[in-house]
Amino acid sequence: MSAVGLWTLGLAAAYTAFLVLANRRLARRPAEDRAAAFFVGGRRFSAWTVAFCITGLFSGSSFISVLELSYLTGVSALWYGVAETVQILLIALLLVKPLRKRLVVTVTGIIGDRFGRAPKLVAGTITAITFPMWSVATTIAFASALHVFTALSLPLSVTVTAVLLLVFLSAGGMQSVGFNQTMNCLLFAVMAVVGVIALLSAPGRAALAELPVQRPDLLDPLATGPALILAWFGTFLVNVPLAQAAFQMSLSARSPEEGQRGMVRAAALGAPFIVLGAIIGCAAAIAVPSGDRGLEAVPRFLAEVLPAPLVALFFLGIWACALGWAGPCQFSGATSLGRDVGSALRPHATAEQLVRWTRWSLVALTALMILFAVLRTEQSAWWNILAWTLRNGATLAPVLAAFAWPLATRTAAGSSMIAGFGAGLAWYQLSDWSVNDFHLGVHPVWVGMIVNVIVLVLVTLVQAGSRATWRADRGGVLALSGALVLPVVTALGAPVLHPLGLTGPLVLVTAVLVLVAAVRTVRAVGPPSGTVESRRPLEQTAGSAAD
Repeated sequence: MSAVGLWTLGLAAAYTAFLVLANRRLARRPAEDRAAAFFVGGRRFSAWTVAFCITGLFSGSSFISVLELSYLTGVSALWYGVAETVQILLIALLLVKPLRKRLVVTVTGIIGDRFGRAPKLVAGTITAITFPMWSVATTIAFASALHVFTALSLPLSVTVTAVLLLVFLSAGGMQSVGFNQTMNCLLFAVMAVVGVIALLSAPGRAALAELPVQRPDLLDPLATGPALILAWFGTFLVNVPLAQAAFQMSLSARSPEEGQRGMVRAAALGAPFIVLGAIIGCAAAIAVPSGDRGLEAVPRFLAEVLPAPLVALFFLGIWACALGWAGPCQFSGATSLGRDVGSALRPHATAEQLVRWTRWSLVALTALMILFAVLRTEQSAWWNILAWTLRNGATLAPVLAAFAWPLATRTAAGSSMIAGFGAGLAWYQLSDWSVNDFHLGVHPVWVGMIVNVIVLVLVTLVQAGSRATWRADRGGVLALSGALVLPVVTALGAPVLHPLGLTGPLVLVTAVLVLVAAVRTVRAVGPPSGTVESRRPLEQTAGSAAD
């Protein structure tokens, strides 16, 4: 094992031990409602705590994704970070206050409160499966560094990283997440300083100077491809009403206003990390040109230009990125599996049982994360997009219906989730699970969401039958007109629009317009069937499974 490997493992183990001990102390603090403290931190976060939480969640993930993508495609990887930043700002502006009024914890909780136990079970299961995919994306980054600097194979490095993550998460709870994310952000700053030092070193400056000569393609702002860039923006925009982990953090604030301010601050804090990731990735592409795995090339580049302790500090920052993203993702996924699925199966479970099942779920999701990492260890950003394809393809329409369409039925919600999830998987299979070469040139993320929306509308209208009444509505008529015109425009403009990756987004917009038209023009006569009328405060639903 190299000196860098020893330093990296030692620092990561020491930092993880520090977090675990600190979290144990936090867990022993008295709380009036242990379940509420576990799931939403007792709603005591300040704006800065929320800012650190969201920065740790999104900026760490974006830094790793941009770092890897920029090694392969150059500065066009910045669009990934831009898309994620837009998502943060939209959540802050549009959803923090309404969701605080509804007192929700999870997306699956929204679906369960509106449609009942069976859809809650389906949504919770799908959500739980996809969260380890997000976790593995950042876990692979730290594991790749271990693989480069030690004698461990890449699968074994992933396993070691996952076990460290589980130990870190074992203390659990949103209070711990708030503390951990603050510490992770401090390490992000240290990592940024080390990264700048590497770029200012003689080899770093030489690599950047050679960039326009040796690899001018890396300076192309659209080198990633319009289809993939649009998929990033579309995915993050659609993810705005579905960003479960971000909801849990922002809704743990003392007030909706503090939650909003925290998210806006997070967007500002994250921007420098995204830019730095792209610059380091491009420098590594010049310094270590042979290879298709940026997460292995970057460690080699840094080892050439920095002493071992500084390299280890940089990858301690990568470990903080992994913890900052994978930790909340695993916790939020475990919340869906332990609390939401558990309460769907056992409606009369106690608060203590739900917390215990959530802790057990962390172990199960860690094993699933290791399996995913072994299946595919390259292209960590691919796991992020796959997770969004499957989760958003399942839950987009039911969440929109939960907020806006009382006529939507339980069967429609369940059917649309299964159909959207299956369509996304099937389209990836038809695309041979490619990163950027898709069946018929359409990204699977669009296919899953299109099927999800259309199935919910069709099943609801079929089931509504005589219970539905149609009414003239100007907004509904405009939406329906747009839904009729847009496919014609898409077909006529296909020679221009399809190569730009616009076919999928335009068809999705058409499907959403159909949903809007249905919401505005089709209403229920009397209470809709297959819905759950009552709503309970978050502090109750977090601790009791009465559904």
